[in-house]
Amino acid sequence: MVAQLGLLLVFHLAAHPVLTLGLLAAASLALAFAARRLETAVHPQAAVLGVALLLRLLALPLPATLSDDTLRYLWDGKVARSGFNPYAHAPEAPELAPLRDEAWRRMPHRDVPTVYPPLAITAFSIATLLPFPLLGWKILAAGADLAACLLLLRLAGRCGLPPGRAAWYAWNPLVVLEVAGMGHVDALGVAATVGAVCFLTRRPEDGRTSPARGALCAAAGVLAKLAPLALLPMWSRQSGRPLRFAGISVGLVAVACLPVAAVTGGVPPGLLRYGVSWEFNGPLYEPLWRLLERAGAAPFLHGALGRIEALTGIWQGLDFLYAGLYPRFLAKAILGLGMLAAVALSIRETDPVAGTGRLLGRLLLLSATVYPWYLLWVLPWAALQRRFSWLLLSALLPLCYLPAIAGIPLQPWVFLLIWGPFWAAEAWQRSGGATRRGPGVLPRGYGL
Repeated sequence: MVAQLGLLLVFHLAAHPVLTLGLLAAASLALAFAARRLETAVHPQAAVLGVALLLRLLALPLPATLSDDTLRYLWDGKVARSGFNPYAHAPEAPELAPLRDEAWRRMPHRDVPTVYPPLAITAFSIATLLPFPLLGWKILAAGADLAACLLLLRLAGRCGLPPGRAAWYAWNPLVVLEVAGMGHVDALGVAATVGAVCFLTRRPEDGRTSPARGALCAAAGVLAKLAPLALLPMWSRQSGRPLRFAGISVGLVAVACLPVAAVTGGVPPGLLRYGVSWEFNGPLYEPLWRLLERAGAAPFLHGALGRIEALTGIWQGLDFLYAGLYPRFLAKAILGLGMLAAVALSIRETDPVAGTGRLLGRLLLLSATVYPWYLLWVLPWAALQRRFSWLLLSALLPLCYLPAIAGIPLQPWVFLLIWGPFWAAEAWQRSGGATRRGPGVLPRGYGL
């Protein structure tokens, strides 16, 4: 709480990087001290939610100086509310010139149409109707995040885990900063995802689940941000009513997204641009593309493709492949195949909590882009399972801001400071180190 007050006093966090990162580190240490002790409390629910609310109230006044995403959120909401289609019109489109304002001038990537799904666009539009749109949006996001905290408490009870473990998420400085402070839309998707898992987990009193409600939450999660789309096959099987679950969730997503596909002719161009061009801090991507470059993979594959063309006589039909034969694209293709394999493997999962955490963790590690707020998708499950490596990562990921606010290059030292301790903690846990700390720390079968 004191550290959060300190951040409020600093206010313009990007202007004071050392002080900001120091206060976040202090808050993470305080979390480690308080949350472990809260696990033994008899009825910690009120404390978890009360402190979570206070932390978010203290973060709401902070200007979003560490991220400019809220500029795009409110722009997309204004575009949609004005009758234009944000999937078809990039912010620099001449048709949108009458809507331009000071926020538009500060907004990056004005040549890229929106990447956000329909429910997110609807929420952005609602925020633009409020007297103070940015604050209004952050209140909406923080409200969704508090709902996630409440659902985590409920889920802990269903799993027979100490309810106090929800504090690892509810009081996490990274979560508070990225949602109530910087206003990231991921809060909506995370809340829906926790809701889906809660409804798919058997109630202890009667052993029943709620597949239909879980499917509704799953659809809401996908329509807020696309990450839960990868979870649908696993959740469908775990629901016990796979056809019903898939019919409801996929049907709702299709109804909402088909108009978008009709306007854009398929996958929205902004989403394609993100997949091809965006990259930052990917823990496997960064070393992989450099390894491919040093190994001379691109020249080798160019030569191999040329020989195939000469042998088969197919020249123009294979020329399009040359554009993808460079290290960064090859690395993304390899990791994309890894993501597909992770989704396929997840279908065997029987525990919704462990399975969801495992799959989302794998997808994050395989991603070419890992901003600090992306970790919000993994932290609820790391909190319930007290997965030390991911909780440690939540304290380290704010270092990602150093390149933008302090001009310090990400490679190599900042990258190593973030991911080195994480991989070391993962290795320690896999060797059985966590289980020696006491019972119930790392349930069997949970690992990423």
